[in-house]
Amino acid sequence: METTTQAGSPAQPRAPLSKERVLSAAVALADEGGVDALSMRKIAQALGVVPMALYKHVANKNELLDGMIDVLVGEIDPPAGNTDWKTAIRRRVLSARRMLLRHTWATEVIESRMKARATPTPAVMEYLDSMIGIFRAGGFSVDLVHHAMHVMGSRLLGFSQELFEDSSGREPDPDAMPPEEMAARFPHITELAMAVAHDPDSVVGSGCDDQFEFEFALDLTLDGLERLLRRN
Repeated sequence: METTTQAGSPAQPRAPLSKERVLSAAVALADEGGVDALSMRKIAQALGVVPMALYKHVANKNELLDGMIDVLVGEIDPPAGNTDWKTAIRRRVLSARRMLLRHTWATEVIESRMKARATPTPAVMEYLDSMIGIFRAGGFSVDLVHHAMHVMGSRLLGFSQELFEDSSGREPDPDAMPPEEMAARFPHITELAMAVAHDPDSVVGSGCDDQFEFEFALDLTLDGLERLLRRN
């Protein structure tokens, strides 16, 4: 027997629950009330299901937050074709910033989860890999890309905090993909990581000389300001 609404028309079947629906509802609720007020109970209520049903798709709050980050990164515009590296990078970074302005809670979550995880989420990895690829296609050496990524930092994702922190003291990520899969899926990140790991001048354990990167960014900023001063 077909279910009908009070108006007498056939009721629309409920869309099956999926991870995508759970994450979409979570993002919408965070947009409304902030991420601190987010709970499995509220998400379940918004989807018309019992809270336990959500755990078939997200195991815990951290997995939920990681999935929400991936949803947001998916909103960033894809790389622009037929343009130079500078324009392509600028457009994507500004697109990332527009995303963060739409979701004002996202900066804090991205920063906290990047610190908590040994490796970024897959969507963030894909995004960073593509950005490295733009630099490489623009003629940057691997070494210069390494320094550029430090200079750009979290601006690559639309805000201004250090993005590349020393992860040597963290526990290994049990969900980390095998090196062969990593190389196939994220070739530009792998190339960069291998180059840094085999740099004899790098800091043992971290692969990055923080003092050098600080001075590199400082000198780059001062050189840019000097060029602007000469224009006046």
